[in-house]
Amino acid sequence: MSKSKSEPLFRISKRDDISFKKALMIRAIALAAALLVAGIVIIMIVHVNPFKVYGTMFLGAFGTRMRSWVTVRDIMTLLCIAVGLAPAFAMKFWNVGAEGQILIGGISTVFCMKYFDNLPTFVLFLVMIITSMLCGAIWGFLPGFFKANWNTNETLFTLMMNYIAIQFTSFMVAKWENPFGSNSVGIVNNDSMRGWLPSMFSSSPGDDYGWNVVIVMIAVVAMFVYLKYSKQGYEISVVGDSVNTARYAGIRVNKVYIRTMLISGAVCGLAGFVAVSGASHTISTSTAGGRGFTAIIVAWLAKFNTFTMIFISALLIFLDKGASQIASDYHINEHVSQIITSIILFFLLGCEFFINYNVKFKKSSKKSKEVAA
Repeated sequence: MSKSKSEPLFRISKRDDISFKKALMIRAIALAAALLVAGIVIIMIVHVNPFKVYGTMFLGAFGTRMRSWVTVRDIMTLLCIAVGLAPAFAMKFWNVGAEGQILIGGISTVFCMKYFDNLPTFVLFLVMIITSMLCGAIWGFLPGFFKANWNTNETLFTLMMNYIAIQFTSFMVAKWENPFGSNSVGIVNNDSMRGWLPSMFSSSPGDDYGWNVVIVMIAVVAMFVYLKYSKQGYEISVVGDSVNTARYAGIRVNKVYIRTMLISGAVCGLAGFVAVSGASHTISTSTAGGRGFTAIIVAWLAKFNTFTMIFISALLIFLDKGASQIASDYHINEHVSQIITSIILFFLLGCEFFINYNVKFKKSSKKSKEVAA
């Protein structure tokens, strides 16, 4: 008598491809499940109608014209960082140093605002953009160069570069602090507003952030074209798939490492310019605000498609603004409001597993119950 082998309860296999319609359906189911579970938690903790809380989240992000523009501003900053990480991550070069690259770009922006404010407006902005990108590129070049020549661990190298950038920012804040002893740079050029990105739809700076949108969307389109249609973008994808295959195909991998990290650092440096010139108008160790790490989630979930990053960045910023508004309106601990947004985010992130992998459960049949003689 020989017993038949017992089948596992389910099997997991990698999907080669999935239709857009099916992927959209999986995400819709995940969103519905997230809202259901979050609704139960809301009733248990806040004791109010979940739909009312969801409405509060929307008002927190888009309740007024100014709130809407602040939300758009924050989306653009996060999106710019994610775009900067895209080429490095597509190459499987784990650049976790965006925080430092943002700070260096921000420091160079403040430097130009303070010392080159006598330049014509257009020239000043051009110098600020070029300088921020150049400094960010240098900060990205270093880990790329060491990886190319000595195969150093890029994750540790870029992470340590963050700490160096934070300490350098602290040094510059102490040098520029205003007023003296405040340990703060204060608002740079508060009287003249020189170096502030102007409003696009208003005469008063800060009324809207249209130029932030223009600058970042140019970066989005340029990076999409670069990665998808250029020869260098093709080389990045080949190196990301297999370094050995890339070398066999005649691609100079070391050169690709350095070039890609120059580009990645430059765009993250541009994000520093956007954060300083187009938003805070100052610099501090919290200018990056952890967005360099959040952007990793954006880039990875978007599978390095810069247009998809727009929607993921918008979702994360919306949840963040909504959590703050819930905490304010219902007088609850901010950690409780973050639990609600985390539940939603957990389901939306988790559904990516079912998009990338196919789960097949064991089928019960008469044959599985038979014992062969």
